[in-house]
Amino acid sequence: MHGVLLLDKPLGLSSNQALGKAKFLLKIKKAGHTGTLDPLATGLLPLCFGEATKFSADLLEADKTYETVVKLGITTTTGDAEGEVLTQTDHLPNLTQIEAVLPQFRGEIEQVPPMYSALKHQGKALYEYARNGVEVVRAARRVTIHQLDCLRYDAVAGLLALRVRCSKGTYIRTLGEEIGQALGCGGYLQTLRRLAVGELTIADALTLEVLSQRLADKQPVLAPLDTLLQGLPKIALQVEWAQRFRHGQRLALRSESHYAGQLASLFTSAQLTEETRLVRVYDDQAQLLGTAELNANGRLQPQRLVSLN
Repeated sequence: MHGVLLLDKPLGLSSNQALGKAKFLLKIKKAGHTGTLDPLATGLLPLCFGEATKFSADLLEADKTYETVVKLGITTTTGDAEGEVLTQTDHLPNLTQIEAVLPQFRGEIEQVPPMYSALKHQGKALYEYARNGVEVVRAARRVTIHQLDCLRYDAVAGLLALRVRCSKGTYIRTLGEEIGQALGCGGYLQTLRRLAVGELTIADALTLEVLSQRLADKQPVLAPLDTLLQGLPKIALQVEWAQRFRHGQRLALRSESHYAGQLASLFTSAQLTEETRLVRVYDDQAQLLGTAELNANGRLQPQRLVSLN
């Protein structure tokens, strides 16, 4: 079985635990996920099975969309609901003050990764140091917040609901803490739900319970191999060229008039730029062959190949 499972990860499970449960239900050994969600986070976790695991790394670069609730007025040791309370205040901001602060967190910003994260330092996750009371110096990283909107605010309880669309490597927990700091009251992340990863959305995701039921009813549960690649431009090869591609051969497509239309469409539509040369490749039966680098001269260099034999 080869394909992608869009899982709605439940609260309390790590990404690896969720993957393990899905592997058990599907009875598939070769599997992986496309980036972790904390145990306290829920939502979209794309899981790859079989040949789809070859393309899991491509989704790590994708933007992510979240909905989160920040509890204002309290800071904790971990920046989320699991930590011990550090500070507390009853002086909470109003909505006008919140709307005035949010713009400074939109666009490119710098973040220092939190100690309670899976980021590695000398072979160990930062949270391992944090649990032992050790503080590690972390370099700031530049990330991009494409969208940051206030969905609702309960001024009495100090609960601020936000929608965030951000680049890879963004820590929403850190963002929540920094917004609280900018408001002068502090804050921690109370809930976090991932709604989208690139082109994939939570609307198409299955819970573990629904997955189990669908399998019992012998219904399909895996999305196609190319689900992770929908953001890439595509090109289709004729039979002989597809066979050569399967063997890892570099192809000079510009030399064949048959491909002139496809190449012209790719380049004139601005789907391919100096930075974006990766394409998904199919045969004439619309079967995914893999991904490749396509340069401005029409030369196609295989990158990752699908093997379904």
